[in-house]
Amino acid sequence: MKPWLQLVLLTCICLFWQTEAEFFTSIGQMTDLIYAEKDLVQSLKEYIRAEESKLSQIKSWAEKMDVLTSKSASDPEGYLAHPVNAYKLVKRLNTDWLELENLVLQDTTNGFIANLTIQRQFFPTEEDETGAAKALMRLQDTYKLDPETLSRGTKYRSSLTVGDCFGMGKTAYNDGDYYHTVLWMEQALKQHDEGEDTTVSKVEILDYLSYAVFQFGDLHRATELTRRLISLDSTHERAGSNLRYFEKLLEKEREDKSLNKTVAPTEPVVQGGAYERPLDYLPERDIYEALCRGEGVKMTPRRQKRLFCRYHDGNRNPHLLIAPFKEEDEWDSPHIVRYYDVMSDEEIEKIKQLAKPRLARATVRDPKTGVLTVASYRVSKSSWLEEDDDPVVAKVNRRMQQITGLTVKTAELLQVANYGMGGQYEPHFDFSRKDEPDAFKRLGTGNRVATFLNYMSDVEAGGATVFPDFGAAIWPKKGTAVFWYNLFRSGEGDYRTRHAACPVLVGCKWVSNKWFHERGNEFLRPCGRTEVD
Repeated sequence: MKPWLQLVLLTCICLFWQTEAEFFTSIGQMTDLIYAEKDLVQSLKEYIRAEESKLSQIKSWAEKMDVLTSKSASDPEGYLAHPVNAYKLVKRLNTDWLELENLVLQDTTNGFIANLTIQRQFFPTEEDETGAAKALMRLQDTYKLDPETLSRGTKYRSSLTVGDCFGMGKTAYNDGDYYHTVLWMEQALKQHDEGEDTTVSKVEILDYLSYAVFQFGDLHRATELTRRLISLDSTHERAGSNLRYFEKLLEKEREDKSLNKTVAPTEPVVQGGAYERPLDYLPERDIYEALCRGEGVKMTPRRQKRLFCRYHDGNRNPHLLIAPFKEEDEWDSPHIVRYYDVMSDEEIEKIKQLAKPRLARATVRDPKTGVLTVASYRVSKSSWLEEDDDPVVAKVNRRMQQITGLTVKTAELLQVANYGMGGQYEPHFDFSRKDEPDAFKRLGTGNRVATFLNYMSDVEAGGATVFPDFGAAIWPKKGTAVFWYNLFRSGEGDYRTRHAACPVLVGCKWVSNKWFHERGNEFLRPCGRTEVD
């Protein structure tokens, strides 16, 4: 290959890699990895066939020479007395054995290695592996799954090996997350004790586990685990040092107790037989995760009576009078409605087709700077589609305008999002609050008055849209859309609309949404929307 062509190819690969990084944030893009791996398997099989063919030739030569040398070695002089045999011996040693040497040295790996080298440019990174591990932990926490339950999939059932569990534990440990370190190292140790074949040693597992347990203040168990480690490897310097330290702390505790001194408890607080999960930055964490599991939904019989289904014509919009949309109340106050058959399967596939090459890690707006940035609490990839991209985008935009009665002229572009492993968007507001007045200043269209959310896929498990403030959970249904107002008529934000996209447990979640802004909609908001209970 010419140097200039190699440079062009390398440049293209680098550009592709820049756009394809963070596979774990989008299941849609992760499907490409399936085909890449399948291609590698085919390449590997071709290499195996080439190796088998080469070995077959070598084996045939060896068998032939074994018979010949057995005969010649039994009577060397008699064998060489025949001039043809003498000639063939010289020829074999001068030519034939050289050809065999070339055959043995023949490198059949070239095709496979070349393919692997190219494909490796598109492989997930260390960041992807860490992100994928944290996604499993997020699912574990949100849906209250233990490692064994988590490893049981759907029809594509897969199990986590000792090495997998150990890797999960190491990821948590390196992140200073001792809660998940303990859970996954315990699972690794359990499977190891059951006799599972693995290259990970018990010493390695116990090394991480004992220290993580100590971080929870469980001094007695940390000592017990460290002693077990030393019984397996008496030369382990760190374990020996830790054991002496732990025993010193235990001795001090006993001395203090004998002197009736008040001592800090060494036994950690446990919950359900496990160490307590540490508190984090999200105040409504428990409510949010309960709603994701379908628990704590505050749909009372009284509230249920206030919810209705009807045909919606967009306040007598001429386009909808003949073919109105089916509208269903999901919640009464704030008023959240679901529309059916908003997008056809063909439109959905076209939108996904347009969006997939442009998917990039979804961002959030920094409340202080107004700059878009990635965040751990939003795990998905998104792209923005303009009406000029394809007629279907303009068609979907017009439909949302007809349904809501709001203008799309000042709305944001159609955003398409695909959620990856454990994909989620933790509780957030769609509108800007008083402490972030410049969030949409550059748009010049005011605040986000309303949200129109299209569900473009069914989700086998998880993936609900939940509202922790009033306890609502709305589940994805392909082809439907939900709509709500983020602002009161006064322009004040409705803080009850703080919502979240729950982690996807099983399946692939695609959505698209349109954020309508205040400008141009001052007099278009229909009457009759409830603002207060």
